[in-house]
Amino acid sequence: MSTDTTSTETTSPSAPAGSSKFVRVTGLILLIAGIVFVLAGGTTWGVVTAQLKAEEITISDDARWFAGEQVGGPFTAFSQADIINTHALHATDGRTYAELGADMAQVEEGSAEYEELAAQRATVMNASFLRASLFTSVVAYGVAALVVGLGVLLGLSGIAFRKLGTTA
Repeated sequence: MSTDTTSTETTSPSAPAGSSKFVRVTGLILLIAGIVFVLAGGTTWGVVTAQLKAEEITISDDARWFAGEQVGGPFTAFSQADIINTHALHATDGRTYAELGADMAQVEEGSAEYEELAAQRATVMNASFLRASLFTSVVAYGVAALVVGLGVLLGLSGIAFRKLGTTA
């Protein structure tokens, strides 16, 4: 005697009560968070751009990129920072702030050479501050772009969760 133990019926596991609502609410939260992230990142991008443009910085004509253009975005800010470094190194015969300090320690304080090194060191220090400010804006643009990207991903995830919640 043979018994058939295989079943041809397909059963789908039923979702626990309330899980559909949980998935939909989670989707809504993700969607709202995504919208907030996109708005925050976009606002940050706009504020940084407005602040850079308000400074009315024109990129040096000998810059590798964007020569003669106004700084108003991440690439132009990077270009201006690059040419500031080039000019600072040219003014000091390629010596950095630290190297100039070491050179100053080797000469007599108050001498003409000491005063020249001190002036060069001040130039390099100012260039360093300007570059740091420009690089800060470049980083702010990167963070803003990251936040917008995460917002888009959160929003899409929220939409997917909401759709899953309606089919559960």
